[in-house]
Amino acid sequence: MLNISTKGRYGLRAVLDLAVHQDGDPVPLSNIATRQNISEGYLEQLMIPLKRAGIVRSVRGAQGGYLLVKPPGDIYVGEVIRALEGPIAPTACVNEQDPEYCDRGEYCATKILWEKVRDSVAEVLDSFTLEDLIKEMDQSNQKS
Repeated sequence: MLNISTKGRYGLRAVLDLAVHQDGDPVPLSNIATRQNISEGYLEQLMIPLKRAGIVRSVRGAQGGYLLVKPPGDIYVGEVIRALEGPIAPTACVNEQDPEYCDRGEYCATKILWEKVRDSVAEVLDSFTLEDLIKEMDQSNQKS
């Protein structure tokens, strides 16, 4: 089963929270932790790969916190998930980073299925930006 871990789910929530709440000023991690009900220590760990991937940046000091590096419309969900989870692959044999994993690849009857699953999931994740998710949230809130 293709499973996005807590790391991926919480990391996406944190980045989406940044997208909603940054107004040019850094957003303190404690604020994100409170709003998202995620421990601040865990969020600190999630920010490391997000910084490495160029999705967020940190600002030190009393008025410090985190900012998105790009506008929400330029950050795709797939980028965030890959930064936190690694390659999107339902099985190791279709992991783009390790194509030599399986020696049955050339004659495996199921590999094409796993490639299609991988490509379909990646296509969905890569079709949504943080801005798209914000719009979805706004529409859901208007219906309530």
